Amino acid sequence: MDKNNDFLKWMTTNTQTKYWHDSANLSELAIGVSNGATGTTTNPFLIGQTIENRDVWAERLSKLDKNLSGDAKVEAIMKEVLLEIASRLPEPGDDKIVRGVCAQTNPSHPGEAGFMLEQAERYVKWSPQVTIKLPATKAGIEIAEVCVSKGYNVAVTVSFTVPQVLAIGKALQNGFEKAKQNGIEPGLGIAVLMVGRLDDYLRDVMYDTTNDATEEDIIWAGTACIKRAYEVFMENGYDAYLMPAGNRGAYHITEIAGARMICSISPSTYKDLGAIDKSEFIEKINNPVDKSIIKRLETMPEFVKAYEPDGLDIEEFMGYGATNRTLTQFVEVGWKKIQNYQL
Repeated sequence: MDKNNDFLKWMTTNTQTKYWHDSANLSELAIGVSNGATGTTTNPFLIGQTIENRDVWAERLSKLDKNLSGDAKVEAIMKEVLLEIASRLPEPGDDKIVRGVCAQTNPSHPGEAGFMLEQAERYVKWSPQVTIKLPATKAGIEIAEVCVSKGYNVAVTVSFTVPQVLAIGKALQNGFEKAKQNGIEPGLGIAVLMVGRLDDYLRDVMYDTTNDATEEDIIWAGTACIKRAYEVFMENGYDAYLMPAGNRGAYHITEIAGARMICSISPSTYKDLGAIDKSEFIEKINNPVDKSIIKRLETMPEFVKAYEPDGLDIEEFMGYGATNRTLTQFVEVGWKKIQNYQL
């Protein structure tokens, strides 16, 4: 990882675009913070990955009750990891609204509103820096609105489509207004669009269906969707931040530079961003994706569902291919992995 990343420093200092570090690794986090990161976008997979380093975590986690199991065990481990991360983030300043650490609800229950709300109520007690991560399902968005109405910080994730983030933006705005009406200071609201994971999913669709798209088109799919969502967010005056996440290369970041967004940037992308020539330090958020690329991508119905504001109904969010398989991944290689950790 590049300890001195001029592009990230330029973006966070000279534009309204901010970023959170996408890793739970403490040494990587230090480099992220040095380059301008003000928060972290951890998830069950990243936490399960970092606690494998027993030299770092065994002593800290050894203090936990050895009899813990199931969700109680996962939450206890998550709490220790997230509080340690939070202690290493910059001190809140005038822009404290974009500082925090994500605590994701159990991905095994993405349709159970009551279950997620109970978890959220526990998480919020851990630290003022906690940002509750909920899924972009009908139930998850419903609970996101409830949480922000109480002044909690919220990020709605496993989201891949314009319809999902627009539904999130509307719900969070409703929650903000309810909070203000009740004399509560609204917290942070984030609508995630996992641009790289959308590209990954559509690449599989491209190879398995009849269409006109090419690999050169696929890498623009997530970018096209978040640019379109951003236009609507600005038109509607939503206070929530869009968050491009799951990036697969520098292009996912450079194309939205200048936007009022909080990027989730993984260490694997730092090197590519660090190699960008200073002549390319340009705000590109208003640069449209080539219409011919969009036209070819639109020969795939799965892209149309993701790109058109009315491409999916809220009842269909859970079943969208990328959402469904990512939730499964977070369960199998994230939540269950933490459950099986030997204290």
